[in-house]
Amino acid sequence: MTASKDSIMPILPFGGDAAFDSETTRLLGAAFESAWKKTKVSDRLAADEPRAALAREILAKGIIETAKRGERSHDRLVAGALAHLAKSTAGAAKAARVANGG
Repeated sequence: MTASKDSIMPILPFGGDAAFDSETTRLLGAAFESAWKKTKVSDRLAADEPRAALAREILAKGIIETAKRGERSHDRLVAGALAHLAKSTAGAAKAARVANGG
């Protein structure tokens, strides 16, 4: 997948101490954009900006964690980000149920 430099969200602020070369940085940004598009379509997050911002952060962190382990496949980075979001969402839902006495 190719994306213009202007269309790629900078995800490195979520990377902590991670350091990536420019090619990898472009790959991570493109993977983030793909994961975000899939999330927006399936979850309609765009209407809820606080939730959308949290989801973008979780996706970015998932991509960076996957890349830190050496993964450079666009599709695997996207899948890893979506799995990270699903895991985080499931955990948040469970915490909310517990907090509400359920």
